[in-house]
Amino acid sequence: MKLTEQQWQQRLTDEQYRVTRLKGTEYPFTGQLLHHTADGTYHCICCGAVLFASDTKFDAGCGWPSFYQALEGRVKYHTDTSHGMQRTEILCSNCDAHLGHVFEDGPAPTGQRYCVNSVSLRFQHATKA
Repeated sequence: MKLTEQQWQQRLTDEQYRVTRLKGTEYPFTGQLLHHTADGTYHCICCGAVLFASDTKFDAGCGWPSFYQALEGRVKYHTDTSHGMQRTEILCSNCDAHLGHVFEDGPAPTGQRYCVNSVSLRFQHATKA
């Protein structure tokens, strides 16, 4: 999904734009989805692509929603050397929205912690069968 910067600014709130398009970070322990525990899926706020399933979410105590696994092919990875650190940035595979970072200190079965900005996500409740 390709939009101009002006189109993104019109589509997103100021904070959503700052985080997803300018690679910002929301303040820790402030995101609406941090303690969210309902069953469903987490989607990219920019394009709506589904990124994470609720059954992979866990409380890492880091201040941001954390998942131990992304849905296959939905997230892409980029080396981030900003702020004097070496990290792996995670981006939406569909629209390149900045989501957060992934670290190698998560729980089994993957050992990964996808540390995601709440403002970059939209939650959708699971449908009842």
